[in-house]
Amino acid sequence: MATARSRALLLTGLYRATRIAMRPGGPTLGERLAALPRLLRETRAGRYAGPTAMRLALVVAGLAYVVSPVDLVPEGALLMFGIADDAVVLGWLAAVLVTETESFLTWEKSQLAPVVVEYPHST
Repeated sequence: MATARSRALLLTGLYRATRIAMRPGGPTLGERLAALPRLLRETRAGRYAGPTAMRLALVVAGLAYVVSPVDLVPEGALLMFGIADDAVVLGWLAAVLVTETESFLTWEKSQLAPVVVEYPHST
């Protein structure tokens, strides 16, 4: 039952991320990837309250899992079942990329917005 719930949560997250990513006028994949170093720098500096250290660690672990050559053995032995676990991790990583960069780019734009200072009128 827990696996069905996990799949439902993953699919919901992917659906949401896809809708955000495909929004007309939204950031392109290149803009999102270019924002990642800034996101990490601003988070590390404490100026952006973005992803937690645990979430960043999970992203790094997910990337390591997908690119790890150790994982090739199960894929060769289990065929589709071995590939499915990589697909789930890649799907989660894509959803995290879209949602985190969306939040960061929105925050970044708000930081660049001009500040309007109103002075009291003297009569």
